[in-house]
Amino acid sequence: MRPGEGLDALMSPRSIAVIGTSQEATKIGGRPVDLLRRHGYAGRIYPVNPKAATVQGLEAYASVTELPEAPDLAIIAVDAERAGEAVEQCAARGVRSVVVFSSGFAELGEQGRAMQDRLRVAAQKSGMRLLGPNCLGAVSIAEKSIATFSIVLEHGMPAAGSLGIVSQSGNLGSYTMRLASERGVGVSRFITTGNECDIDIADGIAWMARDPATKVILCCLEACRDAGRLIAALEAARDAGKPVIAMKIGTSAAGQAAAASHTGAMAGSDAVFDALFARCGAVRVRSLDELIDLGHAASILLPDRLPKGPGIAILTASGGFGVLLADAAQSVGLTLPELGAETQRKILELVPFASARNPVDATAQMSSRPDLLEKIMTAVVADERTDTVILPLPFSLHLPRLRSIYMDTLRNMRAQFPHRPIVLCVDGPPDALIELHALGFPTVASFDGCCATVAALVRLHAAAQRPQDRPVAVAKGAPLSPDAFRHELGAKRALADAGVPVLAERLVQDADSAARAATEIGYPVVLKIASPDLPHKTEVGGVIVGLGSEAEVRRAYAQMRDRVATNVPSAAIDGVIVAPMAKGVAELILGSRIDPVFGPVVMVGLGGIFAEILQDSAVQMAPVSETQAMEMLTSLKAFAVLDGARGRPRADLDAAARAVAALSRFAAANAGAVAEIDVNPLLLRAKGEGAVALDALLIPHGARPSQSH
Repeated sequence: MRPGEGLDALMSPRSIAVIGTSQEATKIGGRPVDLLRRHGYAGRIYPVNPKAATVQGLEAYASVTELPEAPDLAIIAVDAERAGEAVEQCAARGVRSVVVFSSGFAELGEQGRAMQDRLRVAAQKSGMRLLGPNCLGAVSIAEKSIATFSIVLEHGMPAAGSLGIVSQSGNLGSYTMRLASERGVGVSRFITTGNECDIDIADGIAWMARDPATKVILCCLEACRDAGRLIAALEAARDAGKPVIAMKIGTSAAGQAAAASHTGAMAGSDAVFDALFARCGAVRVRSLDELIDLGHAASILLPDRLPKGPGIAILTASGGFGVLLADAAQSVGLTLPELGAETQRKILELVPFASARNPVDATAQMSSRPDLLEKIMTAVVADERTDTVILPLPFSLHLPRLRSIYMDTLRNMRAQFPHRPIVLCVDGPPDALIELHALGFPTVASFDGCCATVAALVRLHAAAQRPQDRPVAVAKGAPLSPDAFRHELGAKRALADAGVPVLAERLVQDADSAARAATEIGYPVVLKIASPDLPHKTEVGGVIVGLGSEAEVRRAYAQMRDRVATNVPSAAIDGVIVAPMAKGVAELILGSRIDPVFGPVVMVGLGGIFAEILQDSAVQMAPVSETQAMEMLTSLKAFAVLDGARGRPRADLDAAARAVAALSRFAAANAGAVAEIDVNPLLLRAKGEGAVALDALLIPHGARPSQSH
């Protein structure tokens, strides 16, 4: 099924059966019945328990086959050994969806995997959708449809709102729902996918993308089992105008330990997730606080009040608060444009001793006189040199007098400037925060969190405005020659055929041939050892540069052969490569690797000996267009250096983008044969003069890391 299909019965069921239910509301099987009744679910509830005539005051049934109807949803709360039979009975009865709470499946090994496969087969054969096993279920807040045993709902339901939550982890998802509820943020739907035997994270995202009750989707992600489905779901959310805010956990580099090249070490899976989210219009956050703060703010400001740029105005009654916010803002890429002369004049007329540039420190006068507060705030909000106004109110809402002043002013601001984004850095009584949210003001408690939220809102707006990338189509490549994997000469020839620029080089077997080749190529030249056993030649003395005459070439040839024979006597030597000594203005590293989930990915970063030290790289799924390649280049921290900072010559970035795109097409076309590609360095000449790959390595599938180091 396409992502999101068939989930209506799970999320909006007209009837729910609970198989394995209990009389005791504290037990896993007893909680759903208790919660459904306590919170007022309007549909039919069918307890299934062969040992009881009634359960928690409701008529019970011995089995699902004895129910008066096939329910839309069945909750299975029996042990793993009996879950397979229960799922099969539901499928035979015509149940449209099931939630399997039970654990003890694929997470425990092969025997559990076989038991889980039984669940999957039963669901697929019947078309019934299955959530779990080993999951915390699903909740639809407005419908009071509760298919969970989470303790989060025992003391009350979250307020109904527009924030959807989909999580692979049950406890992480339910804790997210609890945090949202505590902060007065309304929730629409809650789905936890557990082992993802059938329904996966992509299903949850895609269904919420079509759900009228959901405006923003919070996603807690540990892993991706199917890249195509996840991409399709994220694109569906983007097309529907539903921002996805993703918290991807599990960023360990353990999977990179066996990387066979520089590229493998620098293009880890976590970097690919970053690229995926950016490409599909999602915004990634790193903590639960960021997840809730951003989701809450986006749900209030959508659809037409997201900040259009990074410029903020800070209006405060305290100079210290203004400085704290300014520091926090600049650390996340926000800017503080100086307010217009007319705005500053109005502020100083009202409070002559104010600081009016930005941050605006209107002093305590701002809150002592309501007329001053409204006039100053009107002047700041009306100044269109900024994109967002941040107003810190650390203590004000806890004091009834100040609360009244600020509430009246903010109510007038919303009426006067309905489309202007104003974010409040404030904590206060829950009822005050709820009132502010209803007025259209996001609230964030901390200074750092407030600025991080505004910066992320800017990214959300940019993602929504970004043109959709058209997929780059590539055909499967012709079989590569074994020489392409032997050493750099064959690798560069294969890449040159794909459009990656290389130098004219010669492979020679003796000093005389080296001297003749150097004369024909033109001095100065470089000599490099050609060996399938020595991909990193410099470390064993296999590279000599700057040779300016035949005599120097002959001497260098002999020295290099002797040095390599001494350092690595067992290495197979095919000869020596003679190449022109190229000059440029900058070096990049290019490469690709096969990600176990996303397939071929392409990487570009600062090259040369600092490639792995500085870790300045950009990653994308291959293939990429030249436009996407240029976006990768501009995202590098070192881009200013490449672009001519401080009087440096500007590198030929167009040539670099062409090389990245060409390598990405080659990687995608040859993904079945090539595990990793390493081009280090790609030498960039001055603007308009091109680029050239000076060294390259192709690693076939199955090669051991030791073969390349």
